[in-house]
Amino acid sequence: MENHLNKVVPLKQAIEQYVKPGSHISIGGFTVNRNPMAAVYEIIRQKIKNLHLYAHSNGTGLDELIGAGCISKLEIAYAGNGKAAPTCIRFAKAVQNNDILFEDYSNYMMSLRFMAGAMGVPFLPTLSGLGSDIITQWGFSKTLRKSDPKIVDKKLAVIDNPFGDWADASKIVLVPAINPDITIIHVQKADAMGTCSIQGLTFADIEQVKASKNVIVTCEKLVEKAELRQNPDLNQIPFIHVSAVCHVPYGGYPSAVFGHYDYDSQYLRKFAMAAKNPDKDQDKFKKYQNKYIYGVKDHEAFLKLVGQERMDAIAADPRTGYSVNMKRD
Repeated sequence: MENHLNKVVPLKQAIEQYVKPGSHISIGGFTVNRNPMAAVYEIIRQKIKNLHLYAHSNGTGLDELIGAGCISKLEIAYAGNGKAAPTCIRFAKAVQNNDILFEDYSNYMMSLRFMAGAMGVPFLPTLSGLGSDIITQWGFSKTLRKSDPKIVDKKLAVIDNPFGDWADASKIVLVPAINPDITIIHVQKADAMGTCSIQGLTFADIEQVKASKNVIVTCEKLVEKAELRQNPDLNQIPFIHVSAVCHVPYGGYPSAVFGHYDYDSQYLRKFAMAAKNPDKDQDKFKKYQNKYIYGVKDHEAFLKLVGQERMDAIAADPRTGYSVNMKRD
C-alpha cells in the first residue's frame, strides 16, 4: 500500500501529534457506549490540559478527562454513566464548584450543531429549547467569547420565523456550528486508509467526524480495504475525513462496543466509588488514577491489570450484540 494511503500509527503518537494544550476536541460515543477510552486515557497520561470539549451525550470518557483536570471548557447536552452514575460525578462537581466553564444544549441541539459543522454552514434552525432555561442561561461571557476566535459570539439566537407563523411557530432558534480541531471516535472496523464501519447505533459520531479539522479513529479490527468493499453501504465514514488510524482492541472499554463487548458495570461502579465526594476524599480518586491510568504505560497494560476474567464476563453474545449474562444492577 502506498505510504500516503496508510494512516496507521500508534495511539500515543496520534495523540501527541493532534491533541495539544488548548485544543478544541470532540469525542464520540453516547453515555456507556463506544467512548474512545484508550484515547481518553492516553490524553490523561500525557497530561494535556486546558482542552475545550464538545460532546453529544458522553459518559466515562468525559468524566475521566474532567477528573484528571484536562478540561477547562465544556459544551454538551448530557453526561451519564448508566446506573453507576446517572449524572457523571466529576462532571457535576466541576460544574458546581466552577472548576470548568460550561454551556448546555439539548440533545437535538448538539446533533444539529455537529451537523451544521459537517455541512459547512454557520448554523441550523430548530424549535428545540424554546421555553426553557437553555435559551437564557449562558455559560461563556462576552469577554471569553471575544478572547477565543474558536468560540462562537453567541450561544444561540432566537429570531422571528421568516416564513410567518408556520405551524404555530412564531420564533425559531438558531444553533451555531461546531468545527473541532480534532475529533476522536472508536469503531468496530477500519482499514489503513481510514474508511470506517460502525455496527449498531452511530449516535452523532458521523457528523462529529465530518465537522472536524482532524480525526483520530481507534478500532477493534484493522481490516483490508477489500473486506470493507464487500458491503460498502455499511461504511459510514469515508477515508477522506480521517487523519490517523490506531488499532486498539478493547479501545472502548470500559464502555460498550456493540458486537464485541458490553460495558463493564463492575468497573464503572468502581470508578464511581472512587470519583464521589471529591471535596472530602480526594486520595481515593488519586489512588484509582495512579493504579489504572498513570500506573500503566498503555491501554494493553491497563487491560491486563483489569484481567481477562472481566473481558470474558462482558463478551458480546453473537446473536444480540451485547452480554446477555452480565449483572447490571
